[in-house]
Amino acid sequence: MPPRRSYDQYCSAARALDLVGDRWTLLIVRELLAGPRRYTDLHADLPGVSTDVLASRLKDMERDGLATRRRLPPPGAAYVYELTGRGRGLLPVLQALGSWGEGELGERRPTDAVRAHWFALPLLRALDGEGLVEVGLDEGRFHLHVGTEDGPVYGDGPAPGEADARLVMDAATCEAIARGETGLRAAVRDGRVTVTGDGTLAKALREA
Repeated sequence: MPPRRSYDQYCSAARALDLVGDRWTLLIVRELLAGPRRYTDLHADLPGVSTDVLASRLKDMERDGLATRRRLPPPGAAYVYELTGRGRGLLPVLQALGSWGEGELGERRPTDAVRAHWFALPLLRALDGEGLVEVGLDEGRFHLHVGTEDGPVYGDGPAPGEADARLVMDAATCEAIARGETGLRAAVRDGRVTVTGDGTLAKALREA
């Protein structure tokens, strides 16, 4: 592989940008926070990226120790990409970027792509504690692993097991939370988010 481009600056921010500053890299990390993903799944959930660029970024991430590629055992027998521990360490970076960029969202444009799980990170920022949370939106369902340090942060579809809390909200409410216009607890109090479940997370939200 060609050598990685560098800013050649003795600065930790510059060194970090050497690894993740290219277009699409951090969005690939966002997708891989869901756990192992096939190349075709990554391409489907990154509308606008070319196959050549996606393949190049994934190779760069492997070389730089942010992601690995492995073959699933039969009957799957497909190759998947997943984050290393160093790659998962970018979660706080993405959370900080998401928080900083809340004011840039505005109303959804007709040309904006959207996936239900893209709301996972802003909802994670709004939840305290530990547990499994299932979220139902107009666009679909996904689940969150709140307070996890290793493994997937979120995943598509229903929770894999008994959820500690289940949240149901419409698109407008979820978008308002993502933009920072309202908090999750305030939306629960206003009746814009329905909370069910007997876990600690569900009880804390209902009592907020």
